[in-house]
Amino acid sequence: MDAVDVPAGVVWHEATGHALQGDHDPGAQALFDLLKPLLDGCRRGAGWAVGQLGQSLDGCIATHTGDSCFVNGPEGLVHVHRLRALCDAVIVGAGTASLDNPQLTTRRVPGPNATRVLLDPSLRVPASARIFNDDLAPTLLVCGNDRRTEAEARFGAARVIAVARRTDSRMLALPAVVEALHARGLQRLFVEGGGITVSEFVRQDCLDRLHLILAPVLIGGGQRGLTVQPATAMRDALRPPARTFALGGDVLWDLDLRAAPMPNPQP
Repeated sequence: MDAVDVPAGVVWHEATGHALQGDHDPGAQALFDLLKPLLDGCRRGAGWAVGQLGQSLDGCIATHTGDSCFVNGPEGLVHVHRLRALCDAVIVGAGTASLDNPQLTTRRVPGPNATRVLLDPSLRVPASARIFNDDLAPTLLVCGNDRRTEAEARFGAARVIAVARRTDSRMLALPAVVEALHARGLQRLFVEGGGITVSEFVRQDCLDRLHLILAPVLIGGGQRGLTVQPATAMRDALRPPARTFALGGDVLWDLDLRAAPMPNPQP
């Protein structure tokens, strides 16, 4: 949605943002309420970053063998495509790209394909991956500064963003990634996965909202989903304002991370 667009059936108020006009069934109203914070940000021309993660009740996104088909129901997949349609860039990590070889295009709802952004600090993902070759949407590769020359030789300088790594780990400095994407005109960012990438965006305070979808299943040990900086006392635990929405048989938690004080990330 462009910053000045107001679709039919929706009204805009400077003080309260978007609102639905007329009578709507409860499902449509709930969907609008869920997406309203993002729609309001689009209208005001503000950049935002939203993450999404689907996991089991015991906090896993896959079994210990890597099987994740399917933790969440089909409604969750449709929701992912809605977020793709709303954003300028859809972001995934190297693990997700290597395991799933995704297209990251908008197919289940109306809307454009976003720019695909792969975070691959050490160039783990093969050049044969679909996102580098299918020409369905623009693709950017983000790597560490130490791999810039190799990345540009493989993919071309125009497709490569190189940033510094954090001093306390080999992870990318995500504020620098966000700044580089904004400089390319990509203001609305959707961090789609996987668990390590979404968790790192939370830990480095680079998400405005998180859509955490919990499925009524117990995996009993497997690949972990959301992990955040451990709290030494409950008073130090992150408690963002939260809303819940039914998503088929799953429950989506909409977490407003900007309204919660974040632990200071290490430099």
